[in-house]
Amino acid sequence: MKQLHLGARWLFRIGAYWVLVFLSFFVTVFLMSFFLSEGFTFSLARAILIYIIIILIVGEIYARLAYSFWFYEFTPSQLRFERGIIWKKYTNIPYERIQNVDITRGIVARILGFSTVNIQTAGFSYTPNRNAFAEGYIPAVSVEEAEKIREFVIKKVSKKGRSQGL
Repeated sequence: MKQLHLGARWLFRIGAYWVLVFLSFFVTVFLMSFFLSEGFTFSLARAILIYIIIILIVGEIYARLAYSFWFYEFTPSQLRFERGIIWKKYTNIPYERIQNVDITRGIVARILGFSTVNIQTAGFSYTPNRNAFAEGYIPAVSVEEAEKIREFVIKKVSKKGRSQGL
């Protein structure tokens, strides 16, 4: 099984930070009731500092674990994925179901030197505008590895297609 590019940690880290910052609004409303006292500004400043430290620690732990437990493998008949920290998800995609292979590079990916590979399959709807991922989603591989994956999968798909005939 192959592991992702090291830059994937930044993708996971940024994703965790977004979720944690979003949750901070709810935590802030809840904690405000506890800090309405005479030492409000000092307590609030301390609470904000503690919360920022917690966000950084939790984000880093999540990024390291998500990276450590994300694998993919190309077997002779299918593409296999294994991912998940608490709940493991195993995905097998037979080559004959693959329709298209897309390579994308967002701003973080361009800065850190990796690409995302989306392998679209028959029967799975992929809508990039709605933040949905393709069934065969590899979030971070080197640019060279992404091109090798695309060529390999396209060759596998075209060989399977020619042997079936009409």
